Amino acid sequence: MTNKHSETKLEIPIVQRENPVLRALAKPVSISEINSPKIKNIISDMKKALNSQKDGVAIAAPQIDIGLQIFVVSKKVFTLMKEKDDVNSKNDLVFINPKIIKLSKKKKLMEEGCLSVRYAYGKVYRADRATVEAYNENGDKITRGAGGILAQIFQHETDHLNGVLFTDKAEDLEEISEEKYQEIYKD
Repeated sequence: MTNKHSETKLEIPIVQRENPVLRALAKPVSISEINSPKIKNIISDMKKALNSQKDGVAIAAPQIDIGLQIFVVSKKVFTLMKEKDDVNSKNDLVFINPKIIKLSKKKKLMEEGCLSVRYAYGKVYRADRATVEAYNENGDKITRGAGGILAQIFQHETDHLNGVLFTDKAEDLEEISEEKYQEIYKD
């Protein structure tokens, strides 16, 4: 697979719900490839795409038309969680070949949207706590547990890697106009 994005490209497009890559199972990244320029470029493109969106808190590789098991969580999440002193809050978090290894039995109905299902919002039952095992961008195996919004993100992004969109699970789904979205997220 080749990197579909050139390094000089300023804007990385985020594919929308009609794109078949969003419904396909993402392929694992070979451990020996994690530190390759190809994977580093994909992660860089994911971060650029994510950081270009005011309301973006995480992104999966299929959302930039790359069918690999990678997702990135924005450092913005730690501000939302009021964990400004979290050691990881200075950087976006990268999860390669993530597997959810534990979910709490307690579930909550949580509001969700998606960068690949623009202007649609709904409520999804998600486990209150989740633990993910993955590799970071340096190829180190990591395990990370979380509650609240971060647990929700782990589940949402893992769904992306399995070809599932939040709209497949959502209740009270509603679409807003682009104008309404612009009003909400104006500078």
